[in-house]
Amino acid sequence: MDVIYPRCAGLDIHSETIVACALWEEAGQIQKEIQTFSTFSKGLGDLLQWLEERGITHVAMESTGVYWKPVFAFLEGYFDLTLANPQRIKNVPGRKTDVSDAEWIAKLLRHGLVEKSFVPPADIRELRDLTRLRKKWIGQLVSEKNRIQKVLESTNIKLGTVISDIFGVSGRNILARLLEKGYVDEADLEECLRGRVKKKKQAIYDSLLDTLTEHDLLLIRLSWKHITELESLIDKVDQHIDRLLEPYQQEVELLMTMLGVKKETAAVVIAEMGTDMSVFETPPSLASWTGLSPGNHESAGKRKSTRTTKGNPHLRSALCEAAWALSRCRNQPLAAKFWSLAARRGKKKALIATARRMLTIIFCMISRKEPFRQPQLN
Repeated sequence: MDVIYPRCAGLDIHSETIVACALWEEAGQIQKEIQTFSTFSKGLGDLLQWLEERGITHVAMESTGVYWKPVFAFLEGYFDLTLANPQRIKNVPGRKTDVSDAEWIAKLLRHGLVEKSFVPPADIRELRDLTRLRKKWIGQLVSEKNRIQKVLESTNIKLGTVISDIFGVSGRNILARLLEKGYVDEADLEECLRGRVKKKKQAIYDSLLDTLTEHDLLLIRLSWKHITELESLIDKVDQHIDRLLEPYQQEVELLMTMLGVKKETAAVVIAEMGTDMSVFETPPSLASWTGLSPGNHESAGKRKSTRTTKGNPHLRSALCEAAWALSRCRNQPLAAKFWSLAARRGKKKALIATARRMLTIIFCMISRKEPFRQPQLN
């Protein structure tokens, strides 16, 4: 096979060690050298020096857990780095050792047989960490709210059956009085209610007639404290996300012109796939990377499972949420297509199809720097 990169190296990375295999050509002969390094900072410095002494220009490594991240960050800027999907560069069965893995990766890279995984720039990686952390904390926040709701229901306080959101302004005021006294009288309830909820005053009062025990109050207070701490932390994360999004305000504004996409969704889209669409080349490639493409499994002329491929779960879930929000606008073409598909194939498949359409539109919007325009659907 043709040699694409004459001076290259493969790295097999573990938590404590890195096995490096360097390949280069000298006097018509292929030279090979294998060395093991520590993953400590000194070991990474030794690895960098070892690679430079041998004139290495291209380096490939597997994306094993999070172990590759410090190595990639350390070598970034010195070599042309390739992060490979382990599933696509499996070694020959029966010859599995760390040394042979590093050599196999180097050989594949030498002949250009390693496909690069998408690694965004450093600022986008920082933004990605914050958006994923925010998503995790939002999930914990919802869990704590559900825990309070469960305690209230177990004590026969049916506040959730009268107020749609017990953590709205009126609901929070009522919960604060409950935690303070253990009950809410009519005078206190009048002060707690805001807006249209006042019309349900009698029903709310009837739902609060039971009294919370000290044990119930303790459980709610602990969850309430966790909620306030999480909300404070999420606000701080939002501030950092806004700061990192300042260079990408044009893309954020373009994305927010699309129905169903709010600022938080735009931040996730930029954090997960960046703003350089030339990396993905085409919308179908981006859809496959996201996990919104149908599977392709055919054998003996029979087409089997077409379930969607695995991809980026964070971007996929954000687009599905946006697609579900878009489906509420029934007078819009994309929403009409969603309900047309839902009637024939079910809401779940319609949701995936709509999310893929939205991703294709986002690809074009960012590539062309154009705002959202309603598509003409048949």
